[in-house]
Amino acid sequence: MEFMNSDRLLKRRNFLLGASFFTGLAVTSQLQPVMARGRFSDYPFKLGVASGDPLPDSVVLWTRLAPQPVNGGGMPPVNVPVRWQIARDENMRQVVQKGTVLATPQLGHSVHIDVRGLEPNRWYWYQFAVGSEVSPIGRTRTAPAIYSSTSQLNFAFASCQDWQNGFYTAYKHMAQEDLDLVVHLGDYIYEYGPEAGAPRQHVGPEIITLADYRNRYALYRTDANLQAVHANFPWIVTWDDHEVDNNYANLIPEDSQTPAAFEQRRANAYQAYYEHMPLRLSSLPRGASMQLYRRFTFGDLAEFNVLDTRQYRTDQPCNDGLKPLCAAALDPNATMTGTAQEAWLLQGLDKSQARWNVIAQQLILAQFDFNPSPAVQLFNVDQWDGYVAARQRLLNFLEQRKPSNPVVITGDIHSSWVFDLKADFNNPLSATVGTEFVGTSITSDFPTSFIAPVQAAVPANPHTKFFDGANRGYVRCKLTRNNWQSDYRAVSSILDQNATVSTLASFVVENGKPGAQKV
Repeated sequence: MEFMNSDRLLKRRNFLLGASFFTGLAVTSQLQPVMARGRFSDYPFKLGVASGDPLPDSVVLWTRLAPQPVNGGGMPPVNVPVRWQIARDENMRQVVQKGTVLATPQLGHSVHIDVRGLEPNRWYWYQFAVGSEVSPIGRTRTAPAIYSSTSQLNFAFASCQDWQNGFYTAYKHMAQEDLDLVVHLGDYIYEYGPEAGAPRQHVGPEIITLADYRNRYALYRTDANLQAVHANFPWIVTWDDHEVDNNYANLIPEDSQTPAAFEQRRANAYQAYYEHMPLRLSSLPRGASMQLYRRFTFGDLAEFNVLDTRQYRTDQPCNDGLKPLCAAALDPNATMTGTAQEAWLLQGLDKSQARWNVIAQQLILAQFDFNPSPAVQLFNVDQWDGYVAARQRLLNFLEQRKPSNPVVITGDIHSSWVFDLKADFNNPLSATVGTEFVGTSITSDFPTSFIAPVQAAVPANPHTKFFDGANRGYVRCKLTRNNWQSDYRAVSSILDQNATVSTLASFVVENGKPGAQKV
């Protein structure tokens, strides 16, 4: 394998410019010394490899040099040449592209290679090297050509992976699934300090600084099961709140921080997120702002609209929590997405030629009254229930413009749900305009005491087709031209690293018939 001969590759001097050369970091990174040969305190690829944001001719390859992952990475403050190659075979003999990129201290010695000119709808294998050290080999896949005839797509979606609550047994099994893609819907890390008695411990107190966020991501990325899923499949990612601060909204924190302090904290969090995700240069943060909503098309079969429901939203109404709706929850100016993202979503849905139109986002879109008594209604106003007018605009659009087979995939709530999306949730006889699949968490807790009250409330919400709060896992989806099938995969334990996996329930959506049917 060519990477075993490092001197010959270095002499080629085939440098591709890293992301820092295209930003305000350019001057400082070019002035810094370059480490010509790697001398590391330990193996530099301890965080593994990853790929993501697949296009028909392109995919992003990622790694981060971190010989001391939770101690700031353990890298010297210099630029480091990282060699990469991508091949048609798992033995890396049929190399199709290769080059060298600089890993800079300004981006935590992470690298994001946007490889262009690839063939559509095929598997590739990739690898990195620095000095005499070689990374694990990763596998990735390009999307089918735009609007080409595509018969099937297999993907899984996941969310909410609190390190301290248990082990990533779900990822152990996901890595063995037959998938083309993984979609992560947020809460990749949690910001809290250590929790006494937890199966695994966070390192250090609640995270605030860039160094804090880097160390926290590095801690999570040391997990072998998580690394395996990143290495086996391309990922499409978006965030929720815990990547910054629980229940934050735009520049409004949960904690009692000043606006200036929270803006800096958000900038720190956004940079660390970019540094640890396989994202394109278009998502490079600018201070406390980052472009994360984007769209992916898989032939003529599926189009994914990936939303950001934290960065642009207005504050949670009614003082947040589980409340009867107040006037602020009905305000037409209240927004989950911001006006620009909302317009982008509706325009994309209107123009789509895909059979299945996916909205990948964080918080339950469907209405759910948590109080089975008709006397007083209780809604979770952090969800779309706190943004009634914005939700109704979307539902009205689905009813009137009728994009093909809209399906919403959702995380956040650490439990499994299936909803029929109604034109009017208060009228069970109104049209069903779409389907929502809500996946449980990888590890994060859904309190046992909540399960029975929610189950008691389900009959009063007849558009709710399924609820389970007891199990952790992920959702496996198989899309064909005729059907969408979602399998709710549940692990037997998050405390037993040898836990088994089983299918808790399966639901099908038929082409042209919105709403889910249990298999």
